[in-house]
Amino acid sequence: MEQQNDQTEKGEIMYAEKLILETDLSGKLKKVPKLPPNKQLEAIFIVISESTATVAVLRTPHPDIAGKVIIKGDIIGSIPSSDWDLLQ
Repeated sequence: MEQQNDQTEKGEIMYAEKLILETDLSGKLKKVPKLPPNKQLEAIFIVISESTATVAVLRTPHPDIAGKVIIKGDIIGSIPSSDWDLLQ
């Protein structure tokens, strides 16, 4: 984070901070930065790069079932491979 101090005509001290923010696939911020309390901020957003690559999404189970599933046997070898509809 870069910071630069400056003084306004009224003698108020203002400073600039450079933040790099990332968004998810829906355009929402991945992490919300901590901002100074009871202050008014002006923001200018410059898109650094427009990626056309597919972003790997970290998938996690729903919290209601996370850690509760128990595998009690061979789930792959329980049926013939022909039933999996795989290319040979």
